[in-house]
Amino acid sequence: MSSLFDDLKQGLEQAIDYEKGKGKAKVKTYMILPVKEYTNTEIRDIRMKAGMTQSVFASYMGVSKKTVEAWESGRTHPTGPVFRLLDILATSDLEETDFVVVI
Repeated sequence: MSSLFDDLKQGLEQAIDYEKGKGKAKVKTYMILPVKEYTNTEIRDIRMKAGMTQSVFASYMGVSKKTVEAWESGRTHPTGPVFRLLDILATSDLEETDFVVVI
């Protein structure tokens, strides 16, 4: 039998045992914190701390350089997924050798 089949079988057996009151259910809890929204100056500070140019930062974030310029000048604001990436950059002790960007 395949490993996948064995894993599924084991999981179903545990679920049946739980329903019959013979076992404990495994519970995994995730705490998802609210998305922090960064200001234009915070975005620039995060980019600078990471040692990235606007072009490299744009490639990292999956946007155009013009978009990064607009964020940093305050003309536009990023949305949810970008704030998550910014949060990762802001809370990590990154060094320039931690990432490779090929343009």
